[in-house]
Amino acid sequence: MSHGCLVFLWACCSACVPVSVAAAAGGAPAVGDDDAYRRRLYRLADRRRRRGGQAGAGAAHPGTVFIQLDGVGHDVLFAAVVRGLMPTLGRWLGEGATEATHRLTPWRTDWSSQTGASQLGILHGSNHDVPAFRWYEKDTGEVMVSNRPSSAVELQRRAVERTGDGGLLTLDGASRGNLFSGGAEQLALVLSVAARRGRENRSRAGYFAYFSDPANAVRTALSFVAEVCREIAESVRARVEHRRPRVGRGGLYPFIRAFATVVERDVVVAAVIGDMLAGRTAVYADLVAYDEVAHHSGPCGKDTDKVLRRLDRSLALLEQVAEHAPRAYRIVVLSDHGQSPGETFRARYGLTLGDLVRAGCGLPVPRRAQRTHSGAEARAAVRAALRRPVEEGADERRPARRAEPVVLASGNLGLVSFPDVPHRMTRQEIDRRHPALLATLANHPGIGFLLVRDAERGGVVLGARGAEVYLDEDPADLGPLADFGPEALEAVRRTDGFPHTADIMVNSWYDPGEGEVLAFEEQIGSHGGLGGAQSHPFLLSPLTLPDPAADGRPLVGAEQIHRVLRDWLGEDAGPEIPVAAPTAHAAEPFIPADESPSGATESTAFAAVDHARQDKTR
Repeated sequence: MSHGCLVFLWACCSACVPVSVAAAAGGAPAVGDDDAYRRRLYRLADRRRRRGGQAGAGAAHPGTVFIQLDGVGHDVLFAAVVRGLMPTLGRWLGEGATEATHRLTPWRTDWSSQTGASQLGILHGSNHDVPAFRWYEKDTGEVMVSNRPSSAVELQRRAVERTGDGGLLTLDGASRGNLFSGGAEQLALVLSVAARRGRENRSRAGYFAYFSDPANAVRTALSFVAEVCREIAESVRARVEHRRPRVGRGGLYPFIRAFATVVERDVVVAAVIGDMLAGRTAVYADLVAYDEVAHHSGPCGKDTDKVLRRLDRSLALLEQVAEHAPRAYRIVVLSDHGQSPGETFRARYGLTLGDLVRAGCGLPVPRRAQRTHSGAEARAAVRAALRRPVEEGADERRPARRAEPVVLASGNLGLVSFPDVPHRMTRQEIDRRHPALLATLANHPGIGFLLVRDAERGGVVLGARGAEVYLDEDPADLGPLADFGPEALEAVRRTDGFPHTADIMVNSWYDPGEGEVLAFEEQIGSHGGLGGAQSHPFLLSPLTLPDPAADGRPLVGAEQIHRVLRDWLGEDAGPEIPVAAPTAHAAEPFIPADESPSGATESTAFAAVDHARQDKTR
């Protein structure tokens, strides 16, 4: 988070003088005036037309803009349209007296319902071996984190190697605000190139280009300050009203939220506008605002309603720009996952998943965890498994420590790995080493099911009271998977086949009536595993494009969404030829402020936003 924020602050400081001049001239009152911003863009479009020669001008086929509303589930979007929070999308879907121009289609994520897995599959056609947001790889001894630049580079390399294809955006494409490039040459705020250093990766230059324009600087800087104040006020109100569930929102979080909801949104939208005015064929952009706010405020409420309204205004702006672009554009809106509400595992039981695992292994745990009911039960289970019916005293010998387990969390999905064992451990090996661990986890009321590997039959799902579901068969009774829906078995079966699946995969409890889960992180809106709205994102597409679910079968998995989007891109332009991933990405050329509203930016800042958003405790 530090580098991105420093870059932003440096850029803001460099723009102080023009901001002051502009504000003194009366620019500040127009900060929220979208019409003034549109008129400025129209003048820019007319200037470009007169100059001529822009890419895509006079193209016989339309371009396509894909806007990802990060974390917005299908039901959340539909409810927002019905309630009038998103009038632009409501008009597209034919709400009221208007005729529909778009269709809304739900789809289902893989077990790992998070941006890393979904966006990799959407942009590169493969999310194979991405079991979670973060996971431990025994062969390298590394923890892979989806929003870490070095991990993003490796994940993209693996996907390209597996598919033999550069990605969705290899043909005159642009990637804006994403974790992965999609094979695009035009990049801004793309995490998978953030680890590179050189002339092609100048993140500061992107901020200077954007904020050197006084209109951009005033609009974004004042909105940033307002958002910080709004978050502080909402956090105080939540504490005063004793809202439950609730998580901490102090420290740097107000600035992180403002960065995600204002700075990232403005820079990415402006970059997309520049792409449309330049006539590029395919643009994919991710707007992370809703996801960031929903983690701390919950998927539904006043905070997220405000974010959805602003996202709708951004879509309205892009719609207006499309009318002045040098080619026709189709605007597709989609999400990568939803969010499921619920309190945290720690808030309900007084200890973390890591504490519970350590207690089940007979390892020391913090005193606060020892005092909890769950901690006491785990210690009792260990004593019984080791035939030690009496509470051990302080002077008694504890079990010899081996390499301690690595416990990681992705929303309501937990992963337990034993780093000193080079292969994926079987349930029999785990039982021999820690006789009480699997029973302690499977029978805990906050855990829905476990996935482990049986030495004889392969993958097996474990639930409370000895329930077992083997993945080498199609059981009539789904046991602990029943509450998670009929697709859960296949989703778990797919993850079981990944090379880097953890020794124990832990999915939290899920209440199908209320749609609630228990996050293993400090989030009251979470995603990453199975259970509820987190697994049900949406795809909103123009009626001029083929219906992605015309055959009546549901859309399942990010890889299928990739095939749908690729077919759409190829229907007019002809089939794209798979190409290798570019060895070098050209940075977006920085056009002077009086010629471009976009001021293309680079990836380091987005790394800060997404890292802060998902990697505070996760």
